[in-house]
Amino acid sequence: MAENARNELSERKKRILKAIVDAHIVDGEPVGSKYIMQDEHLNCSSATIRNEMAELEALGYLEQPHTSAGRVPSELGYRFYVDTLIESYAMTTTEIAEINKLLKSKMNELDQILMAASKLAGNLTNYTSFVIKPKASSVRIKRFDVIFVDRHSLLLVMISDGGAVLTKRLSIDVSVSQMTASDLAAALNDHISGLTANEITLPIIVELEEAMGDKSGIVNPIIKIIYESMNELDGGDLKVSGMDRLLQYPEYSNKDQLRELLGALENKEDILDLVSEPESDGVNVVIGSESSVKVMNNSALVFKPVVRDGKTLGAIGIIGPRRMDYAKVVATIEGLAGNVESILNETDMIPERNGGDENDGG
Repeated sequence: MAENARNELSERKKRILKAIVDAHIVDGEPVGSKYIMQDEHLNCSSATIRNEMAELEALGYLEQPHTSAGRVPSELGYRFYVDTLIESYAMTTTEIAEINKLLKSKMNELDQILMAASKLAGNLTNYTSFVIKPKASSVRIKRFDVIFVDRHSLLLVMISDGGAVLTKRLSIDVSVSQMTASDLAAALNDHISGLTANEITLPIIVELEEAMGDKSGIVNPIIKIIYESMNELDGGDLKVSGMDRLLQYPEYSNKDQLRELLGALENKEDILDLVSEPESDGVNVVIGSESSVKVMNNSALVFKPVVRDGKTLGAIGIIGPRRMDYAKVVATIEGLAGNVESILNETDMIPERNGGDENDGG
């Protein structure tokens, strides 16, 4: 729909469209002219309202189910509603108190805080919530620590530039000591820290082997673990809470459609791609076919990136039917993400802990 066509909607058409969207969000049923006439601000006849609804349908803002005389909002109607007609949601005292609890939480890890915020978003809105660690285009390890475990085991601790912490265990054939651990940590920080995986070239690996002297045999297994860890960090992650809430909406009564949507949430990749490249740092609303995820045609995503020092550390959001209560969802996500960012800004570093996996570097 051209932008000038949107701007040409009369105030009466806007009021009728808003009334239809508001009513459809509540009960999911088609809305007729008799319901619209209850709006005390619309001083016009039922025939006039029917004509206006017909024109809104012709413009693409409304659709008419075959079995009903009423109308339902189209995807374009929802988009116009979100962009132009939505009213600010006044949060209740209880909702504000629940959100403010995050500021008083004793959690000191980023993933814990994001997950808590996501679950609270689902509880407050009664929709399915999610939290995302976005894909990173260029992960860098800013610091390495190596801990001596025993003569054939070392613990490699890596802290990424995004604050994520990975701990990997290396089992090796050659005998090592505390001195070996110290030398390896120094060599990794001298030669590898600050580089992306693509920047760790063969000449750099040779320099690392030379720095390790007679212990150069441990370099290749260490490099392998570093590559794997960078890929792990780069891949992003999606965690969903309250999946069963989808079942209460008739939009998901079709088992095949629900199965496809659940498959998209489980496979993660498409939604990670979508959320990892948001249009803005504010609240993003993606409705139906606006999403690159094909099975989202009957759904909507509302999410907000969590940003610290200009870097996106994650995102929290809601997934639900296209007729979700956008005003409440947007206000909830905005409030929660704002509180998470406040916690991060008051904290020197809140790392995200991953793993303690054992890796056999043989």
